[in-house]
Amino acid sequence: MRIPFNKPFLTGNETQYIEQAVTSGKISGNGDFTKKCHHYFESRYGFKKCLLTTSCTDALEMAAILIDIEPDDEVIIPSYTFVSSANAFVLRGAKIVFADSGGNSPNIDPGQLENLITPKTKAIVVVHYAGVACAMDEIMEITNRHSLFVIEDAAQAIDSFYKGKPLGGIGHFGTFSFHETKNIISGEGGMLVVNDERFIPRAEIIWEKGTNRSSFFRGEIEKYSWVDIGSSFLPSEVIAAFLYAQLENLERIQEVRKRIWDTYWTSFAGLQTKKKIELPDLPSYATNNAHMFYLVCSNKEQRDGLIATLKEKSILSVFHYLSLHKSPFYSDKHDGRNLENCDRFANCLIRLPFFYSLTTKEHVEVIETCKSYFNS
Repeated sequence: MRIPFNKPFLTGNETQYIEQAVTSGKISGNGDFTKKCHHYFESRYGFKKCLLTTSCTDALEMAAILIDIEPDDEVIIPSYTFVSSANAFVLRGAKIVFADSGGNSPNIDPGQLENLITPKTKAIVVVHYAGVACAMDEIMEITNRHSLFVIEDAAQAIDSFYKGKPLGGIGHFGTFSFHETKNIISGEGGMLVVNDERFIPRAEIIWEKGTNRSSFFRGEIEKYSWVDIGSSFLPSEVIAAFLYAQLENLERIQEVRKRIWDTYWTSFAGLQTKKKIELPDLPSYATNNAHMFYLVCSNKEQRDGLIATLKEKSILSVFHYLSLHKSPFYSDKHDGRNLENCDRFANCLIRLPFFYSLTTKEHVEVIETCKSYFNS
């Protein structure tokens, strides 16, 4: 495509830092660049403990292990999300209970949660869609009252806040993605944030294949051994080095992305006034980290027609998630409730090209093509 949906951005230091990692003689995980990344997040956002992972999927799987998910435990998640949000808990034998999105936002509708909680409910996964915060005060009040765990799927939510609190730092755990489609990237990569201090020692053990190796390297024990279940969740120093080069440029990247987002918003405001489309909802409690820009069309036919029209001009736009409760794998396990808002976003939402190096000319062409389509 002449104008792709995404184009990874390199800050300039990625290959230099990777070379430093290689020539240091240690390119396996938990080296200097991993520690630099951990320190960056812990100092900038006040996260209690950060552990880089090979993906956000791995971070979610670590969270499932840490809260001891067992067969027949129930985990509530939004149906409008990526499959990893569910898979991490299905792998441990949990039953997934799907919640609908809100009417104005793909985020989970907290008003539904009370009716979904049963004596078997163990956790709620909230997904901060497009980096815009869920209603965390309401969610935390409900979960605290029922003694449930909260996992924030903050895959899209780096550098975004809820009432001044960084997303990923409110629930018991936060999980982030550094996939090449995210604001800050390492190709593939992720991070687990542990906000509940009682889980920190075990998180390190699970991260290191079920061993107390991290304690050994800090000189806290004379030898390390196998003490719990775990896996090889930590990434190599090559990935951490790439990521650190990106983190050094976070503010620069965010400034450009927010400018692109604002231009989209301003350009399409008139179409929303005419009720031809819906723009992303930004509640007063949430910041915007400019992760993506999407439109919500009136129906699936209109959405598909816009995708086709853009494609004719060699512009790649894409829809997003399909409803997980209707998926071939899990549809027969769903309790049959109609999740109308989730299905509406699955059918009507379209994501427009969004990346750091999007030129003004390309940007204008995408906007004008969309406006012409809706006004024709």
